[in-house]
Amino acid sequence: METFENLVRAEFAPKNTYLNTASNALLPARTVAALQDAVRLRAEGRALDPLFADVEACRAAYARIVGVPVERVAAGATAALHTALIAASLPPGAEVLTVEDDFASVLNPFHTRGDLKVRAVPLERLADSVRPGTALAAVSAVQSADGRIVDLAALREAARDHGTRTYVDLSQAAGWLPAEADAFDYSVAIVHKWLLGPHGAAFLVVPEDLGDLPSVQASWVAAENPWDSCYGPVAELARSARRFDSSPALFTYTGLRASLELLEEIGVDTVHAHDLALADRFRAGLATLGRTPVPSPGSPIVSVPGLGHLQPELAEAGIAVSNRAGNLRASFHLYNTAADVDRLLDALSG
Repeated sequence: METFENLVRAEFAPKNTYLNTASNALLPARTVAALQDAVRLRAEGRALDPLFADVEACRAAYARIVGVPVERVAAGATAALHTALIAASLPPGAEVLTVEDDFASVLNPFHTRGDLKVRAVPLERLADSVRPGTALAAVSAVQSADGRIVDLAALREAARDHGTRTYVDLSQAAGWLPAEADAFDYSVAIVHKWLLGPHGAAFLVVPEDLGDLPSVQASWVAAENPWDSCYGPVAELARSARRFDSSPALFTYTGLRASLELLEEIGVDTVHAHDLALADRFRAGLATLGRTPVPSPGSPIVSVPGLGHLQPELAEAGIAVSNRAGNLRASFHLYNTAADVDRLLDALSG
C-alpha cells in the first residue's frame, strides 16, 4: 500500500503555498485527468452513460464517508438549494434556530420564506437555546469564518429532548472530520472544499422515511425510472432520496468520483490527524509572535483577528489565504506540509 506522502506527492503539485481549502480545494491529478476524459467524450460524441454512472458512484462514496445508507443521499448542485427544500417543508410560523453570522447558504432560505420565525444565537449557546416549539435547528458543523466547531453531541441531545429536527451543514467538515450524518435529521455538504471536488455538486442526507420534504424541484432525474420519465408529468418519484435530486453537472461528478476515491484510499482519519497537526503547529507559531487566533480547538481552520488586510500582500508573496470578517483565515489540508506552515509564520513575523 502506498504511503500517505507518496499518494499526496503523486496527486498534488501546487505552484504556491496554498492554505485556502476552506474556500476551494486543490484538484488531485487523477481528478484533472478524469475531467479531461469527460470533456473528450463529449467532444467525440460518445454516449454519456459513463458520466451518469459517475453520479451514482459519487453518491455511494459520499454515503460511505458520512456513514449512511446510499438510499438516504440526494445529489444536487448547491447547499442553498438543499436548504430551500428544508425551508419549504416547514409550516408557516415555525421557529428555526440558527447561529449568528453562520454561512448565508445555511440561513438565507429560511429568511426569504418570510413567514418563519428565525432566531439567531451565539454558537456556544445553540444547544441551550433549543426550546419547546423549536421546529428546526440549522447550523454549520464548522464555522466558515473562523473554524469554530459546534458541539454536535449537545445539539443532538437537546433536539431529541424537545422534538426538534436538526439540519447540519458539513461543507467545512466532510473530508477531514470523521462525521456520522446519521446523527442528524438532515445534513448537506458541497464538494469543492475538503472533499477535493470541482465546483457544482452537493449532497443532501435525509431521514430514512424521507422526512417531510416536498419534491418541489423534481425533474425527470427524480423519477423512480428516469429514462422512462422524460416527457409529461413524472408518474412515480424515486422511492429513495434520489427524488430530491436535481439534474447533475456531469463533468463535476466525473471529477468528484476520482477525488472521493483518493480520500477513501487515504482515509478520513488519516487526513484528520494530518490536518490538525499542521493547524496546531500554526497556532503554536502564532503564540510566539504574540498573536491569538479565534479559539477553534480541533479544527484545521485557524483565523487570526485583525490580520485579514494582509491577504493581498501574502498573495503577492505566493501564499494563498483568505480575509474573512477581518480575520486572516488559513486552512490546512492533506496536501499541506510543515514547510507551508512555517512559510506563513515567517511572512507574518516579517
